[in-house]
Amino acid sequence: MPEIFEYLNLVFSFYSNEHEPIHVHVKSSERESIFDLIIKEKVLVEIKQRNRQGKKPLTNKEEKIARELIEQYSSKIVAKWVDFFVLGTRVRKTFVKELTKKKIKIPIQLKGKSK
Repeated sequence: MPEIFEYLNLVFSFYSNEHEPIHVHVKSSERESIFDLIIKEKVLVEIKQRNRQGKKPLTNKEEKIARELIEQYSSKIVAKWVDFFVLGTRVRKTFVKELTKKKIKIPIQLKGKSK
């Protein structure tokens, strides 16, 4: 189960037997939620949160922070997903120090797929 990001007390990870859509598990202590990244035409258009069976969901504050990180790092999340699940390469955890305040839409770029 590779951990891909850590910010404050939140750990973002993939499980090794994952499936589409691209999603991340976000954990904080005994809580965990799953966030699906809905991507259309290489742009993140929606983040859907769902609960992990048998776990308490993240608090509202933790969920808000998780969504902000996912929005800002969506391109890197997709790249790490492709590296791990498609290419079979190892991914490294990124320690995030702070998030930017303004929201920006960044197109998702896959390796070797530019337009």
